[in-house]
Formats: sequence, structure tokens, C-alpha cells
Amino acid sequence: MAFLKLLRQSPLSARIGLAIIFINIAAAIFAPIITPYPETEIVGDVWIPISSDHLLGTDHLGRDLLTRLLYGARNTIAIAFVTTMLSFFVGAICGFFAATLGGWTDMALSRVVDILMAFPTLIFALMVLSVTGASIPALIVVIALLDSTRVYRLSRAVAMDIEVMEFVEAARLRGEKIWWLMRHEILPNAMPPLVAEFGLRFCFVFLFIAALSFLGLGIQPPTADWGVMVRENGGAITFGIFTALYPAGAIAFLTVGVNLIVDWFLDVASGLKD
Repeated sequence: MAFLKLLRQSPLSARIGLAIIFINIAAAIFAPIITPYPETEIVGDVWIPISSDHLLGTDHLGRDLLTRLLYGARNTIAIAFVTTMLSFFVGAICGFFAATLGGWTDMALSRVVDILMAFPTLIFALMVLSVTGASIPALIVVIALLDSTRVYRLSRAVAMDIEVMEFVEAARLRGEKIWWLMRHEILPNAMPPLVAEFGLRFCFVFLFIAALSFLGLGIQPPTADWGVMVRENGGAITFGIFTALYPAGAIAFLTVGVNLIVDWFLDVASGLKD
């Protein structure tokens, strides 16, 4: 009920963002049911234009583009969500530890993060994935590790502001352990900026996976992925066939939706009114 009340009071931009996200989630969940063909089946000639049999045409191998687009939503969004969750789990815990314990723990963790952030993110990911191979587990671990450095810095900065508050000092004097402090005192008060950052980090991971797939080191064919679809069908543009714009548009569509929700959440969490 509280969510419905908040939704009724939300601006139009937030409702548009929610609609975009729900459309993508529905496409990812129900892709096997609503797609007209299997994910990897060749159903016609190359780059067939839009028709009643192929609502978005076919790709460079003759596979139904709508089918590939819907399965691509499932693969791309699921991997991006798991990666973002892992990066927040690692980054937030390390950031809270560094802020709460301080001293050598803070110094050691911060120096490790500084070393990782010294490397350009894309180059570092390409270097590691070229050695480990572009498997989905390796993709998730590498991107989560790189992204957790940004989460660490934010969570550490927020936790350091909370850690000096009187209610945290009172909990320390009561003899509460560090895990209790992190879970019951720091985490609830750090949630607004962390949730907002989660939306932004999800967009970054989502776009980063698409970029790696475009470069050939992301999700590997024949698995459908929007970045791979842009790379595979990019050559059609020179012939006046705009097949590659559909997955590119899907990437932009979801990114805009998530950012609209993040803007709304920041406005609600800050308590600011128009």
C-alpha cells in the first residue's frame, strides 16, 4: 500500500521509467513464451525486411530479430543484475569495514582500491578476459571486481559520516560488535545513496557488458546479447538496412528508464519538493 501511495504521488517521468523497466523485465521473463521462434534457429534469408512473419526482420544469419531481441533482454539484464549485486556486496562490506575499523584496515583496503582504479577499466577488463576467456562467470567476476572499487569509495565515505554519530558511539559503549554496528546502525542510514548508486552502477555494468560484447569479449554467440547484435548487424547500415539500431535502441531505452527511476528516488530520499 505504501508503494502504491508513493507511486500515485510520483511524477510522470518516474512512471515512464517504471513502465520501461517492467516492459524489459517482462520481456526477459517471458521470452520463451512470447517469442515466435527458438533463440538460435535460422528461419529465413539474411536481413529480411519487416513482415508479418518477422516483425523486426531477420539478422545477418537469417534468425528472427524480435526473438533475438527478447532473449537478449533475458541474458543482458540478468547478467548485469547479478554483476551489480556482487559488486555491491563486496564493495559495501569492504567500505563499511574500512570506515568502522579505520587504521591499517582502512589504509590497506584503500590502497588496493587505488591500484585497481589506476588502470583504465575497459583496458583492464579486456586484458583479463583475453587471458581467462570470455565465459559468463569470468565476465561477472571481472566486472564486479572493477565496479566494486567505485562502490567501496561511496560506501566508505557515507559510512565515515555515519560512524561518528552519537547513536553509533552509544552502540559502541554498549559493547556491540562490528557486524551489529554495520548491519543495524550504518547500513539503514546509508541505504538512500547506496540504492541510488545501485541504479547508476547497473546502467554502467549494462553498458559495459554491451561494449565488451561489441568488442567480442563479452557474451559469446550464439547466445543473444544486445551488444553482440549491434556488432553482428553493424555492416547492414552501409546497405541502408537499420537492423543494428533495434538492439542499440533497446540499450538506450533501458538506460533511460533506470536513470528516470534513480532521479525520482534521489528526489524522494532527499526530501526536496518542487
